[in-house]
Amino acid sequence: MYLGDEFPNFTANTTAGKIDFHDWIGQSWAILFSHPSDFTPVCTTELARVVKLMPEFKKRNVKVIGISCDSLTSHFLWCRDIRSYAGCTLDESFPYPIIEDEDRIIAKTLNMLDKDEMDSKGMPLSARAVFIIDPQKKYRLSILYPATTGRNFDEILRVIDSLQLTDKHRVATPVDWKMGDDCMVLPTVSDEDLKKSFPQVKVVQVPSGKQYLRKTPCPKM
Repeated sequence: MYLGDEFPNFTANTTAGKIDFHDWIGQSWAILFSHPSDFTPVCTTELARVVKLMPEFKKRNVKVIGISCDSLTSHFLWCRDIRSYAGCTLDESFPYPIIEDEDRIIAKTLNMLDKDEMDSKGMPLSARAVFIIDPQKKYRLSILYPATTGRNFDEILRVIDSLQLTDKHRVATPVDWKMGDDCMVLPTVSDEDLKKSFPQVKVVQVPSGKQYLRKTPCPKM
């Protein structure tokens, strides 16, 4: 897959029932994230963090779905531990689905398997992959972590903010940018259009004399 390609569609059994992935996304953004195995320490901290961040994802019109090579039975039991670690009561419903992928079909299709991480049967487990898909079902971003490194979901929220902002405005987000920080005007904006479209623009002077570092206050979403 290349960025901008249509993300592969699939059907799957999940803790929320059987889904068609594209239908499930609907008009939302989506995050598909894999984890190596149920009942493992790092994965539990990650999924619990996502539980706590669900209001932030909903605010951004983002649906979240997990996947691993374990069974639905395992997922349902593990969800109790995740809720407990997240500080939720056990009678609260789990706020996002987890996909069953025991046959590794989805993991193979999306190239998510980690050849160095095996289950008790010697089968490869899924790595810590993250895919972001937009409402047009386009593949917009992926990040791949090894099993020993937990993900930073604050960074994933930051990336979603950047993608959604730059879809609406002719700007790019610079290093370490967070929502509200200054942005860079795209090089495709002409000098003639610059002041009209970005009246508060500031051009940073550099030794080359080239006028390409054009900062502007963060546009409103």
